[in-house]
Amino acid sequence: MNAGRLRSIIWKEFIQMRRDRATLGLMLGIPVMQLTLFGYAIRQDVRNLPTVVYDASRTQESRELVQQFGATGNFRITREVASYEQALRRVDAGQAHAAIIIPDDYARDLKRGRPAQVQVLVDASDPTASQSAIGAAQLVGQRGNLRLTAQRFGTAFQPGRLPLDVRVRPLYNPALKSVLFIVPGIIGMILSNLLIIMTAMAVVRERESGTLEQLIVTPLTRTEIMLGKIAPYVLVGLVQLTAVLLVGHWLFKVPIRGSLLLIYAVSLLFVVASLGLGLFISTLVTRQAQAIQTSFFFLLPNVLLSGFMFPREAMPAAAAWVGLILPLTHFLIIIRGIVLKGVGLAELWPQTLALVGFSALFITFSTLRFHKQME
Repeated sequence: MNAGRLRSIIWKEFIQMRRDRATLGLMLGIPVMQLTLFGYAIRQDVRNLPTVVYDASRTQESRELVQQFGATGNFRITREVASYEQALRRVDAGQAHAAIIIPDDYARDLKRGRPAQVQVLVDASDPTASQSAIGAAQLVGQRGNLRLTAQRFGTAFQPGRLPLDVRVRPLYNPALKSVLFIVPGIIGMILSNLLIIMTAMAVVRERESGTLEQLIVTPLTRTEIMLGKIAPYVLVGLVQLTAVLLVGHWLFKVPIRGSLLLIYAVSLLFVVASLGLGLFISTLVTRQAQAIQTSFFFLLPNVLLSGFMFPREAMPAAAAWVGLILPLTHFLIIIRGIVLKGVGLAELWPQTLALVGFSALFITFSTLRFHKQME
């Protein structure tokens, strides 16, 4: 081995690396992004779950109980509702992750020495987020029993019966099976990641192979070229959706409680949005390697900030806001709502409208950007 020749080739590689600024930026930027996201935005301890209260008792005792739930730090009381049905509807729609139900005879039962029952509804579709809420609700019941027993020691409470009966009802996923939460999320991840990468290389591949110039001189408009490029991938995305739904249902016993037609309709919007984003990336770069590198800057936040792996309720406000500009965030809410909760468009229209906006925005940006490169 000749040291001089080896030193020359090493120096040549450093020069090549310096010239390829995109790759160098990727090598330096990805670790920084990962450290920032994992250290700042990704947290497992879920606190301040949005919670609604249905207080049919409306007494001093019931208000004190609500304050005890809020004092745990796990429940953030957002509003009071007028009925049990309204409380359940808000949990269905994802506007609340827990609901505290206090019956009208709560204070009367406490004063008469009878067990006072309280129900806590918890959205258990995400087992990680729900476990802390379930534990906190049970802790409120235990503390309440200790306090009430100490206050009324030797009075009318029957032996062996606790004064406060807090019953937690996990909704949608009573057994807290993580697979029921993960499989619908995998649908979004597969559609998003694969379609973005495939279409990110679409225009670049045409340019490298020399066929882009042939398309430019045809009578096709730029809009027709863009739509024509994503059309085959739309079918690929729907086939992928069908495969994951079938495997998830038959192999992992994931129920499909909502409308199958609605799943396909909303998934079509998400597929178009993902393809539009990938197509927009392809108009920003000139080589396939650059297209893949640029895609990673979208895929990493896609995985970490969308709610696929980590509860969005535990993220800081800044990270949660960044997650809202990702189409996957809205699609996961929709697909989990339809599959696990059985809700429909009446509850999921904000997220559906967001997907419509993303689809139109990305396709428009891609078309305009492609026009610039043609010039």
